[in-house]
Amino acid sequence: MYFKFTFCPIILLLWASLSFAQNVNVVIHGAASIAKTDDNFVCVTLDWWPAEKCDYNQCPWGKAGILNLDLRYGALINAIKAFNPLRIKVGGSLQDNVVYKVGEVSSCPNFMKREDGLFGFSQGCLSMERWDQLNRFFNHTGVKLTFGLNALFGRNESQTEKGLWIGDWQPQNTRDFMQYTISKGYKVDSYEFGNQLSGSGMGAKVDAKQYGKDVIVLKNLVKELYAHPETQPKVLGPGGFYEEKWFNTFLEVSGQGIVDGLTHHIYNLGPGDDPNMMNKILDPSYLNQVSQTYKGVSDVVNKFRPQLGAWVSESGGALNCGSKDVSRTFADGFWYLDQMGMASTYDQKVFCRQALIGGNYGLLNATTFAPNPDYYGALLWHRLMGSTVLAVTKESDPDLRVYAHCAKKKPGVSLIFINLSKDRSFNITLSNAKPGDAGKPNYEFVGKQNREEYHLRALTGDIKDDIVCLNDVPMVQTDSEDIPAMDPKLVDASTPISIAAQSIAYVTIRDFEAPACV
Repeated sequence: MYFKFTFCPIILLLWASLSFAQNVNVVIHGAASIAKTDDNFVCVTLDWWPAEKCDYNQCPWGKAGILNLDLRYGALINAIKAFNPLRIKVGGSLQDNVVYKVGEVSSCPNFMKREDGLFGFSQGCLSMERWDQLNRFFNHTGVKLTFGLNALFGRNESQTEKGLWIGDWQPQNTRDFMQYTISKGYKVDSYEFGNQLSGSGMGAKVDAKQYGKDVIVLKNLVKELYAHPETQPKVLGPGGFYEEKWFNTFLEVSGQGIVDGLTHHIYNLGPGDDPNMMNKILDPSYLNQVSQTYKGVSDVVNKFRPQLGAWVSESGGALNCGSKDVSRTFADGFWYLDQMGMASTYDQKVFCRQALIGGNYGLLNATTFAPNPDYYGALLWHRLMGSTVLAVTKESDPDLRVYAHCAKKKPGVSLIFINLSKDRSFNITLSNAKPGDAGKPNYEFVGKQNREEYHLRALTGDIKDDIVCLNDVPMVQTDSEDIPAMDPKLVDASTPISIAAQSIAYVTIRDFEAPACV
């Protein structure tokens, strides 16, 4: 499976050097932050889908679902441990069809194909034996866990409106599940109530007022069972697509202090079989469209002020398991890393990628557990980009995307540059904005310490490649299935930052003076 390369082919370097270079000045506004993310901003999901989940004449899940995933693989363990820690959300489309085999629940059915079932499947079950296995795995790998609860338990589908589920949520099965979890000492950072039940819903929906009443019941249950505030999991919701009226109504009904984090989903690339997927990913105007969703969610957060702010609790880019020709490739990073950059500027605290493994959009190959290119981009973000977000301005060239944060390890700032252009490289100079002096020109930053640079490119120069090079070294697992070393290239601070065509680069500058980062 794993080919051993020492360096990326020299033809790639020649091609990069021949591309047209454009000079661009980037201004970093380091006097104050514009947003804050959670320290564990990078998040991934584990989904319930069984092997029979198929879309577009393909069935890409295999045994990657929560109930079937082999937790013993060293490659899987090492991929999670590398984040130290990694935030994982257990959930997905079928979570509202999962019962927990505990308390009064005696039978434990497997998901089966059923034409009239939710998303085409029957009810499924999480046994406590499997829950024990999962928690041993989470504890061993240092996972920070969010668990998605079944919010349809006890409801019935309306006879008059298709897809609408009516009646009060029945919490007994969740109560028994939480009591078991507490008795075992398992750590749950947060519970998310339901999956994609907001607004028009996906497969099922719940009225906003009803959801608001039910989430109060859940919050009171958590407060009752987890008596100590310091160990009390947070309550998140609604975990669906943003619709302004529904979100406002739900939060008005639930009131202050009930929902700790407002969660929503982003799938802005559309269906996974779209033949224009690559064009969407490389089109800056298309990528910018989703900013309206981020702004809308941010406005709701500012109005109702949940403690944890807004989370993107699921985002796979392309719907229905992702795109088989794009989601696993280097090209997907242009969408993924740009989305994380954009989300952070809108004060989104967490960004959960669908999925860690499974479908076409897994960060890991569902068969070999080898990391796909987006895994390495996510790991670098986690290691380099701190929680304090800085404003950036630049000369207008939409193909160059730039985001800046305080460095995760002080001192300094870290930036990510995303070059969407096929034939232009960029030579970047930096300027430091003068705080409180808008009428005066910014001053050019001249560093004295070497910069730390991490350049990501496709192995062959073709962005549809599924192997990424970091500083011209192919990223492939070692023989012991460890994540390879990801060391920076130290670059003379007096030279411009060079961003090759269709490449991505992280840059950390230790001696950049940004008061917000002190």
